Amino acid sequence: MAIEKVVVIDDEPIILRSLEMQLRNRRLTVALCSTVAEAERLIARDTFDLMFVDVRLPDGNGTDFLARLSGRPDRPLIVMMTGHGTIESAVSCIRNGAFDYIIKPFSASQIDVILKKPENFSQAVKVSQMLVQQTVTDTPLIGESQAVRQLRQMIQKVAPTEATVLISGENGTGKELVATEIFRSSARAQMPFIKVNCAAISETLIESEFFGHERGAFTGATEKREGRFELANNGTILLDEISEVSLKLQAKLLRVLQEREFERVGGNRTLKVNVRVLATTNRDLQRSVENQEFRQDLYYRLNVFPITVPALRQRKEDIPLLVNAFLRRLAGRHGVKPPTVSPSAMQVLQSYDWPGNVRELHNVVERAVILTEPGQEIRPADLVPMFPSELLEAHGSMLELPGNSNGSLAFPTKIVPLEQVEKEYIQHALRQAGGNRTHTAHLLGISIRTLRNKLNQRGEGESQEAGERV
Repeated sequence: MAIEKVVVIDDEPIILRSLEMQLRNRRLTVALCSTVAEAERLIARDTFDLMFVDVRLPDGNGTDFLARLSGRPDRPLIVMMTGHGTIESAVSCIRNGAFDYIIKPFSASQIDVILKKPENFSQAVKVSQMLVQQTVTDTPLIGESQAVRQLRQMIQKVAPTEATVLISGENGTGKELVATEIFRSSARAQMPFIKVNCAAISETLIESEFFGHERGAFTGATEKREGRFELANNGTILLDEISEVSLKLQAKLLRVLQEREFERVGGNRTLKVNVRVLATTNRDLQRSVENQEFRQDLYYRLNVFPITVPALRQRKEDIPLLVNAFLRRLAGRHGVKPPTVSPSAMQVLQSYDWPGNVRELHNVVERAVILTEPGQEIRPADLVPMFPSELLEAHGSMLELPGNSNGSLAFPTKIVPLEQVEKEYIQHALRQAGGNRTHTAHLLGISIRTLRNKLNQRGEGESQEAGERV
């Protein structure tokens, strides 16, 4: 982020003229003041990126002025100047919020260093503030299906390049995760990664979000603001749901992609940026072009390297891996012991078509973690609130046989083997009894020996001997 506007506060005409010449030679806007009072009036009506302040001024102390400015959120970076430099005065200035400290007389090369440091520092601070507001995920791309292996190969090929990537896929498939993987494997991995959710920003504000604005550009623009492209300089920008951008703004986006330059809203200075662009969409942009909803030239500029993220129904063999990963992560988040998933429950999960894709699966697993006792097994019945009854009945999930309103037992519409009914119901009774076999036998109306024999037939007789002694 380049320094654009600088104010110099010094009562020595030679210093003022010298700094003005050096700064204007670097195409910066420069304002000059000789007193604290002039400086306060100036910064009250305008914003500046950098301020050179002399320690000793006719109507006050530069250090005191620095302390008064330190509480202002929009204050510029301040470089203190003095002709009588000491370690004590330098430390005092830094403690009061000075960005840097320079001793007069100074050379042109020293000014170059001073100007370069604020550029990097200012961008780092504002990028950090932006990232705090964003959801940062360390989630890896999970899956071993053929579709995911091919997706990884595409990521590995394009990540080291500078190519613009268009990532398409249904909602919830993990398009943002793919973009993050590309960024992490790129040469810009140590630079800013700025995300813009184009669908979440109103049409009246999105241009300002992209390109920033100058003070007074519109009602409410009380200070200059850098846009996302400016914050992403030398890094990567992700335009999430790019299809939601209006046709008017698409023309300006095209210019940034082609020329790598733009102007802030309300400004007339052309800013150059070096950014890599990644974009995602849940729409068929080719069809949007045909319907004149999306610019053809922008589509071609974005579609340099297209990647399609497969829907979850196209890689159902990855569901067990995803479920186990979600169980560990969610159990840690909620502070409980991770439950396990019964084979019949996993069969239910793999039989569903998941219109909401991985996001929907994650939500279902999270609900099951919350509803299931810590460390216990998730059964098909635990998924009852989340799936169509027909799907659950097909996999024995209704085998708990709840009562109807008339008091009789409710049976699934699909007939399943009696042995499966018995196994499921005994397991349900064990859960109800907290694993106590004596209590379980009482609930089922059978003897403890009969219960033990039934469990031994299924290889479950060694698991809960302690329960019989209660």
